[in-house]
Amino acid sequence: MLRIAFLSVLYSGKIPVAPGTWGSLVSVFLGLPFLYFSQETLLLLAILVGGIAVREINAYERAGGLHDDKSIVIDELVGVWIAMSFINLKVLSMYESITAVALSFVFFRIFDIWKPSFIGKIDREVKGGLGVVGDDALAGFVAGLCVMIVFAAWDYYAKAWIL
Repeated sequence: MLRIAFLSVLYSGKIPVAPGTWGSLVSVFLGLPFLYFSQETLLLLAILVGGIAVREINAYERAGGLHDDKSIVIDELVGVWIAMSFINLKVLSMYESITAVALSFVFFRIFDIWKPSFIGKIDREVKGGLGVVGDDALAGFVAGLCVMIVFAAWDYYAKAWIL
C-alpha cells in the first residue's frame, strides 16, 4: 500500500486521464516548499527520491507489475523537480517565479512526452527502474536548461528595449 502511494505520487497516477500530467502537476506543488528553501535542496531530494524510486520500481516489476505502468508517476516527480531546481526564487520577482515554475512544468511535459534523442534512447533501451526514472531525469535536466535559456533571452531582449 505504501509502495503504491509512493510510486503513484499520492495516488495521482491513478487518475485515468493523463496520469503523467497529473502526477507532474501534483509534484510541482509538492516541490515548491523545498524550492523556496533552496534549489540545491530540491535537486538533492530529487536525486534521493530517484534512487529510492529505481529500487521500488524494480521491486514492483519483480512482483509482477507492468514495466513503466502508467500509474507509476514517481519518475515524473523526479523529472519536474530536477527542472524546477534550475530556478533561483531568490533573484526572481513573484511574476517571474510563477512563470519559471510553469515553464518548468510545460517544458518537462514536452520532453517527457516527445522523448527526443537520448531521452527516447534511455526509455527504449534501459530496463527496470533505471530506465523508468532515467528518461524523466534527463527530460527534467533539458527542461531546466530550456527555462534558463528563455529567461536569458528575456533578460537580453528586455535590456535591448530599455536601451
